[in-house]
Amino acid sequence: MFARFFSLPIAEALFDKGIFMNITLHYIEKGEGFPLIFLHGNGSSSAYFEHQIEYFSKSYRVYAVDTRGHGASPRGTAPFTMQQFSEDLRGFMDSQNIKKAHLLGFSDGSNIAMTFALKYPKRIEKLILNGANLHTGGVKRHLQIPIEIGYRMAKLSAEKSPQAKKKFEMLGLMVNEPNLRAEQLKDLHMPTLVIVGSNDMIKDSHSKTIADALPDARLVTLKGGHCIAKKSPNEFNRVVDAFLKGNV
Repeated sequence: MFARFFSLPIAEALFDKGIFMNITLHYIEKGEGFPLIFLHGNGSSSAYFEHQIEYFSKSYRVYAVDTRGHGASPRGTAPFTMQQFSEDLRGFMDSQNIKKAHLLGFSDGSNIAMTFALKYPKRIEKLILNGANLHTGGVKRHLQIPIEIGYRMAKLSAEKSPQAKKKFEMLGLMVNEPNLRAEQLKDLHMPTLVIVGSNDMIKDSHSKTIADALPDARLVTLKGGHCIAKKSPNEFNRVVDAFLKGNV
């Protein structure tokens, strides 16, 4: 069974001119069955899930999407925010005629997934949040400080260099977003797996706060850091697979 690679046109409004243009979201599709969508983290791409695409495509129809401005997807002109990314996801699902899916997000992908879930809860069957944070206070401070410094430095040259502007926008996602509250999660009743590394960049207490706020959540900690899906794929896949099959 071969993976298929696509670029999907998405209509994008140019609010200042009232016209439309197209961007194309790149994605990988593989397998048959109930849809399972993967959302990668900041500065990454769908390639992050190489070990998950192969594994889960044996049981599900897997879609691994490049967020706008990431991987092979263009930046476009719409806002570079979690809200916009969640709307891009809605547009992607509509274009693929996906009424409902399992949704697995990593890092910022988890934050997009939570944002999407709060707006479109009926479109998610099961939710997997890997390394999610509600706000920047959930990140260990000694790791968040260099991000904030890098953001301020990139801001100084953002107008002079395309590379600096891209870095400024990417880091901005980790400095200015997400902006969620734990009490918002009480309305999300889909089964949810909160999965983190034992040495994650997200505070243990913050991951527990997320899991506790969700009405039907399980919290699982695996040995490793933030990128457990990539560095410990066998254990990660085993836990996620068991959750999707109702065994966790």
